[in-house]
Amino acid sequence: MAWNEPGDDDKKKDPWGNNGNQNGNQGPPDLDEALEKLKESFAGLFGGKGKKTSSGTSGSNGSGGSNSVFAAVAAIALIAILGFNSVYTVNEQERGIILRFGLYHTTVGPGLQFKIPLIDQVLIANVTKVRYSNHKETMLTEDENIIDVSLSIQYIVSNPKNYLLRVKDPEQVLANAVESALRHVVGTSKMDSVITEGRSAVALEVRNRLQQSLDIYNTGLEVSNVNVEDAKPPREVQAAFNDVIKAREDKVRYINQSQTYSNGILPIARGQAQRQIEEANGYQKQVVAKAKGEADRFDKLLVAYKTAPEVTRERLYIDSMQSVLSSSSKIMMDVEGSGNMIYLPLDKLMNERRASTTPGSDASTLTDKQIRDISNQVESQLRTRQTSTRTRRELR
Repeated sequence: MAWNEPGDDDKKKDPWGNNGNQNGNQGPPDLDEALEKLKESFAGLFGGKGKKTSSGTSGSNGSGGSNSVFAAVAAIALIAILGFNSVYTVNEQERGIILRFGLYHTTVGPGLQFKIPLIDQVLIANVTKVRYSNHKETMLTEDENIIDVSLSIQYIVSNPKNYLLRVKDPEQVLANAVESALRHVVGTSKMDSVITEGRSAVALEVRNRLQQSLDIYNTGLEVSNVNVEDAKPPREVQAAFNDVIKAREDKVRYINQSQTYSNGILPIARGQAQRQIEEANGYQKQVVAKAKGEADRFDKLLVAYKTAPEVTRERLYIDSMQSVLSSSSKIMMDVEGSGNMIYLPLDKLMNERRASTTPGSDASTLTDKQIRDISNQVESQLRTRQTSTRTRRELR
């Protein structure tokens, strides 16, 4: 039977515990009464006394046992939750910052750690992870040129206490410090240096100034590397800048070509000059040696002439004729007592001599023996002609 079916026992079946009231109202119990019952249950759990009824007995009746079990379970669950929240783990690459009542207490390392629940607060920071930050700025150089510079920053957390507690937003502080350091370095450098060979120097100086600023602000960050990824003029002047770069490259190329030509021609010129000097020295020595030889030969010839004048004179004549005739291919002679000129075909005689030489010999040069033979032939022909001339005269 349902509790609300009509009958005499309907008041006993009221689930709200209202065994009828004077007004016949069957609504839920009052909130104050429910809270009072809960308070009595906790009081009974911790040794307190229940509320006295009108009959003088304790307010805790048979339902007090179940309420005590519920309170014990709740207490055990609360203790377990608090114990679970008091244990935490810090990884190898992390460090923990403990705040007690909101103030810094200590820094803990890797491993299993404990904290006081509801009192201690733990902040974790990764101290080995390499973080990256990219920045791009447009600024003026020392020579009043506008360039766009792109930077890549690599940094780590070196001091977790300063990183978590000293600065509200370390990354924003880092960005501001990067911009300040970059503008200072680029503003004191020329555009050619920043764009071309001076990038490494710019990156190093930016890193040093950036680290100084981060240390002053106690950010707890350490810059490990700064890399200038790109440095170029704005797009509006890119074409003109490319022309300047091309002209500079042409200049360097021409200088290199000139240097290469100079390196190739100077050794040749030095070699030729040295050769001419050596030839001149050799010629000098040759002339001096020849002059000394001629002088010695003349002295010896003088001694021979004094000893045998006729033979020496004849020999000198023959040598002179040899030196004269050796440079001429034709000789015309006027024989005494004859009206005809004698023609000596020396060129033909020389050609015959050349033809008779061996193929391996040098035909362009006559030896002393060949010249002597030619001279003997000339003398014999002269004597023959003179004899024939005398004979014809005698016959007449």
